[in-house]
Formats: sequence, structure tokens, C-alpha cells
Amino acid sequence: MTNPLYDALFAPHLGKQTPFIHVPDGQTLTHDAFLRMASKIAGALTEAGLVAGDRLALQVEKSPEALAVYAACVQKGIIFLPLNTAYTAVELEYFIDNSGAKMVICDPSNADSIAQITKRTGAALMTLVASGAGSLMDAASNQPETTETVERSGDDLAAFLYTSGTTGRSKGAMLSQNNLLSNAEVLKDYWGFSKDDVLLHALPIFHTHGLFVASNIMLLSGGAMIFMRAFNPDTILTQMPNATSMMGVPTFYTRLLDHDGFSKESAAHMRLFISGSAPMLSETHEQFEARTGQRILERYGMTETNMNTSNPYEGNRKAGTVGLPLPGVEVKVCDPESGAELAQGEIGVLEVRGPNVFQGYWQMPEKTAEELRKDGFFITGDLGMIDDDGYVQIVGRGKDLIISGGYNIYPKEIELVIDDQPGVKESAVIGVPHPDFGESPVAVVVPEGDGPDIDQITEACHAALARFKHPRKILICDALPRNTMGKVQKNALRDEHSALFANKES
Repeated sequence: MTNPLYDALFAPHLGKQTPFIHVPDGQTLTHDAFLRMASKIAGALTEAGLVAGDRLALQVEKSPEALAVYAACVQKGIIFLPLNTAYTAVELEYFIDNSGAKMVICDPSNADSIAQITKRTGAALMTLVASGAGSLMDAASNQPETTETVERSGDDLAAFLYTSGTTGRSKGAMLSQNNLLSNAEVLKDYWGFSKDDVLLHALPIFHTHGLFVASNIMLLSGGAMIFMRAFNPDTILTQMPNATSMMGVPTFYTRLLDHDGFSKESAAHMRLFISGSAPMLSETHEQFEARTGQRILERYGMTETNMNTSNPYEGNRKAGTVGLPLPGVEVKVCDPESGAELAQGEIGVLEVRGPNVFQGYWQMPEKTAEELRKDGFFITGDLGMIDDDGYVQIVGRGKDLIISGGYNIYPKEIELVIDDQPGVKESAVIGVPHPDFGESPVAVVVPEGDGPDIDQITEACHAALARFKHPRKILICDALPRNTMGKVQKNALRDEHSALFANKES
């Protein structure tokens, strides 16, 4: 029997006593121990009635056990649905409903609110905490350390990742085994990863960057990870002499540069620093190189495609670009209206095609048809150009997407909450430059009647939206700027408020 993703990432490590996960508290988990844990979890999932093709939703804190749930799902052909730990019960209800999840695994602190959802949907509910306790591991404790691997093909779905939707409806991007495996294989070689690498892993594991890029690459290469629950500059600097590489978002690097202990000496053991999920300022590149003598490698990816481009490991890493198309990936720049390919150097919408590109949006055939062309090219919505050397530059984003601290935020989702509040005539949410997060969401509100209660709006956003989506500022104005067609000119609002967070303490 074959299961391409399991056979490539996990099966080769059975019986290996090589270190895989180092937890900063001193615990080390070998490859073999990790796989045996995953098999026991797989047994628990099977005993609970899950079969290949079922969906499992996971919303828990980062831990080796949480990563083992992913491995268990791959082994049993269960479609893995990781969810941001910041999502509220309101948001979770949609994901569980839409995906048709047969099981939800959550933190015990959220179990009561999620139980109200799973009772209605009929999904099983288990719990897991970062320490490894919870009903899932209790159930797994009675299972054997080996289990049958379910046969799957490369075209079978391995995961759903939900993206925020421009209309407020999130879209479930369907990723196949081949989508995930092909990208990991290319990146492992392109970035020079081997069994000798130790990755500083401070990213969350509920999205592409931390899960399907970082973890899959290290599994494929046979290296180890220093598995940190969250980014902490002090801990990073303590662990850096034990590591060879790090993957992060621009915020990681700005915070390291703000730390007095970060120096050329502290980074001397590191061979590679990778950044993605949001554009990095050229200033950050320059400061980092001046401080360490090393140049950050920037790459470009999306939920729907994993990684598309990367600056080279050996060769010119151009600041202000996201590098060259990866082997096997095609990137072109097209006219946003006609879809016609534009000449090199012209700005248009980026489209990508390759084995990394997703299968479509779950239960959204019309949306899939809008964004995924029949010839396999995916319309990213990002505005870019390809320079004379073939390097891709991201010059803007369609759909008013905000990227704050590496998280994607679609303004419409926040606007729907704000517009529903008393005293609000309409609102516009924009991304404003922020020195720490890259961008932060800001709400501009037009009042009606007696006007809005700002505290009430804030509470409503806190109740309905994940923390990273909360507007950092709520501003009042008489009217939103509009063009002759009546469309809100968010670019004018962004220009007007561009210096709102110029003071880093804001």
C-alpha cells in the first residue's frame, strides 16, 4: 500500500533514535518516539470512528502532540484542518459547519463553547493541552505504538486551510498530498536542508508557513527542530548557538534587531534566515546585514499554493524582491481586466501554476472558477512585476488584503461587525504601516444618529473576531472618500493615515 505523503515524510524515520523535536524546557523527542506517539493518536482517531476522507479540526496550542495529530491524520487519510488559536466560537462555528468536520480537538478551556457546536453538528469532541494532557492523549494511551497506514493517492486531499474571504465568508482551500509533498521536496533542496540542520521553529503550526513549510521540510530532510510555543527574542538568542536556521515573519527580525544581545557573534552558528508571510522593509534587510553579516532570504507563498518563489540560497538575494520562481512553478504577470500576459517589467496581477497549486475551494465551485483558471493558473490577487533578472517584486495587493504580523486580514470581515453596531452608518477598514507588525488594521467609521459607542464597537470586535483582526484604532469621519463610481477610495484613507503609527509606542 502507498501513501505518498506518509511514505516520504514519516515512514523513513521509524526506529530512528535521532533527535527530532527539542522543547526549550529540556525535553527531546526522537523521530521514532514521535512516530509512535502519532500512531497511538491515529489508533484513537480510528476507534472514535474516523475514516479516510473525514475532516478533523484542530484548535490547540502548539506542542509536539499537536504536530503528531497532523502525522496521524496523514497516516489514516483523514483531512487535517488546523485552526488559528485566536479564532472565537463565532468563527469556529462556520469552519466546523462548512468543513463537515467529524471531530474537533480543542483546548479544555474552550470545550464548553465548542461542545454547543459539535452537539448540533454531530462531531466528536476531544481535548488537548500544550503539556500533552487531555482526553485525546488519554484515549491514545491505550492504543498500540504501530498502526496500519491507509492507502492514498497523490491526488487525495490531505488538508483544508481556511482563508478569510473578501465577502466575509472564509474559503476552505483544498490541498492534496501532491500539493504538500512537491513543495516540501523542492524547498528542501532549494534551501539546502539536510539531516544536519536544526531549525529554530517559533512559528505557529496552524498555517502554511509553520506547518507545511517548516515542519514538512524538516521531516523530509531528517533534521531536528527547536520547537518553541511562540517567538521570544530572549529564548531565540539562547537557542541560536544550537541551531543552524530559522524561519520567521518580518516581525521576528525587527524584534531581534531591537534586542541588544543580537549580534554577529550570536548569529555566527546560523547558516540561513528565511522570512515570508509579509513584505520586509528594505531598511530591515540593511540593518540585519549590517548587524550580522548575513542576508535574510525572502520568499513568497500563499495558503492556496504553499511557496511559489524564493530568493536563491546561493546567489544574489535581492532586497525588495521575493526571488525567482521555484523549480516546477510558473509565474506570470497579467492584465487584471483582460487576463492577457504582460511584458517583463510591467505591473499586473500575479498568476502561478505548478504542482503546489491547490485543488479549489471546498463547496465553492463558483469561487474556484473565478480564481483558478482551466489551464491551472491561480490568480493570486497580488500585484507584481518581474524584473530584468527574472526576480519577482510584490508591489501591492488586490482585494485590500492586510497582512499584520504575518496574518492575513480581509477588511470586509471586520467591516461587517462594525457596520452592525448602533450609530454606525458605514465603515472602512484599512491597513496602516506599523513598525512592529508591518501593518495594523484601522477602522474609519461614519456615524449616524447619536453616533457610535467606540467601546461597544471594540467589545463587538473582541467577541466576534480573532485578536489579530481587532482594529488597533477606530477613527470617526464625516464621510468616506469615494470615486466617481461611488467606490470607497481606501488608497486615499491609507495615505491620510499612513503616519498613524510612526511612533513605535502607538
